[in-house]
Amino acid sequence: MAEQAIEKSSSEAETKKKKEDLTDPEFFSCVLQPSPADSDADYIGIRRLLLHRKAQSGVLRRKDLRSGSQALSHSPSFSSKASNASDSDHPRRKAEPGYSFVGMHCIFDQCKAMVTVVKFGQMSSDLLAYGASDGTLTVCTVSDPPAVLNQLIGHSKDVTDFDFTSNNQYIASSSMDKTVRIWEISKGLCIRVNNNFLSVGNANKEITVFNFSTGRVINKTVFDNEVTAMDHDHTGQLIFCGDAQGCVYTVSMNSHTGVLSRSHRNRNGSKRKSPVTTVQYRTFSLLARGPVLLTFTRDGSYLTLRCSLKLAPRLHSIRASFCPLLSLEKGEFIVVGSEDANVYFYDLTRPRHACVNKLQGHGYPVIGIAWNHGENLLASSDFGGTVIIWKRAKTG
Repeated sequence: MAEQAIEKSSSEAETKKKKEDLTDPEFFSCVLQPSPADSDADYIGIRRLLLHRKAQSGVLRRKDLRSGSQALSHSPSFSSKASNASDSDHPRRKAEPGYSFVGMHCIFDQCKAMVTVVKFGQMSSDLLAYGASDGTLTVCTVSDPPAVLNQLIGHSKDVTDFDFTSNNQYIASSSMDKTVRIWEISKGLCIRVNNNFLSVGNANKEITVFNFSTGRVINKTVFDNEVTAMDHDHTGQLIFCGDAQGCVYTVSMNSHTGVLSRSHRNRNGSKRKSPVTTVQYRTFSLLARGPVLLTFTRDGSYLTLRCSLKLAPRLHSIRASFCPLLSLEKGEFIVVGSEDANVYFYDLTRPRHACVNKLQGHGYPVIGIAWNHGENLLASSDFGGTVIIWKRAKTG
């Protein structure tokens, strides 16, 4: 009996030690670290650090779950699968050559608040800006060496959207503080608050057209619900906007007078009324053989003129983007962030096996997505304030 007791005690000790080893962050980091054959030394070091942080937060999160209280401030635990079955319940196809990545180009992590929107400059491959929930706008360069150029401080609440002017000398930004600000990038100064034509959608269910030079309101049109996302066509005479109930509107704007006229309304296929977080126009699509419009709603619904893809609902206002149009590729690809801290690539033409690739490295839900003009760099931002610039592999 004594021998059996000793053996049982030894077995329990070994089991306990194995469990402790499996929850050790260093163990996770070593297991998940890419091999030297796949990446360069800098990328391995950066990825190891991020995975180490993610593993630590994952251990804490599991401890909180065991005690019955889930800490929202911790990032999700690392997993090779998406946290929601509808995002990854089908086997993932081999990564498309055009959307394979060689690693992280650089990381900006000085922001301590959720980065709500990230964009590259107009026709630019290295000018980047991102807005955060603390009201700040940060302007960077991603060329070697990457650096922060200026921080634009003036908004008192979340930056909801912004855009560069065509010459990349100014930025127009909107915020939850109900103001639109015009910034001179080189000086880091706000030169006008509530500002030739600037169209802005807002929570008052309006799209308003301002005169950029004088700040005078030219025209406005009212909708049934608050406007949550907008984009223009290539002529600047059509505005596409989404609202808080999942509807997408087409609005005509007279380029000489600024007068607006609403012409069309469309609702996505979902029965749930979920806010539209992304509206993006593209002049040509291989799938549609013509112009195409992408929308993304918080409940995970995508809509184009020709096809749709249903994903898991999102808690945050996560954005999506078209992928670069590669003439040698077949399909219609989009990229989107996720609550499980991954970046996913989907082929809209294959809804049963849509996921073609994913990027892992963030420690919090991924909110913003943007491609540079050269389409060789992808920027993604997360809830914790980190912006990662991913470098796309060269294709033959």
